[in-house]
Amino acid sequence: MFRIGVLSDTHGFFDPRIATYFRECDEIWHAGDIGDYEVVIQLNRIAPVVAVYGNIDGTPIRSRYPGHQRQVREGLDIWMTHIGGYPGNYDSRVKPDIFEKSPGLFISGHSHILKVMPDKNFGFLHINPGAAGRNGLHKVRTLVRFEIDKGRIGNLDVIELGTRSRT
Repeated sequence: MFRIGVLSDTHGFFDPRIATYFRECDEIWHAGDIGDYEVVIQLNRIAPVVAVYGNIDGTPIRSRYPGHQRQVREGLDIWMTHIGGYPGNYDSRVKPDIFEKSPGLFISGHSHILKVMPDKNFGFLHINPGAAGRNGLHKVRTLVRFEIDKGRIGNLDVIELGTRSRT
């Protein structure tokens, strides 16, 4: 069994409560718009970080992380990118690969809108963890945590950190 904590769109803000929610995770996945490398330093104190850069991330983050991560954990093919879209409305940069070789789990950020939904056409789960930072149009800051066991996703939790303006 492998535990993953997923977040996105921190925009340079680290909420210390993330440590409480992700303390038992084997890895933390950041789906872009990190904003400040200090966020990664704080996350690495909790668990190893796998990340992609987002559209607001500058050279310090883009030089350390790719635009896409494709990993296998516990037999599950996971693809993470920042701007990916949703089932039925994928971004043009990911459509060809989704059509050709769909992952078992597709993670994207960017919209600041929390969504966990299956893609029934391609047979995988899509997760957008919403936004954990204070910048953007979202009202509530969110995280997602789940387990992978023998290629299956289970014990998925949506975590609310509070309103966008709350520290």
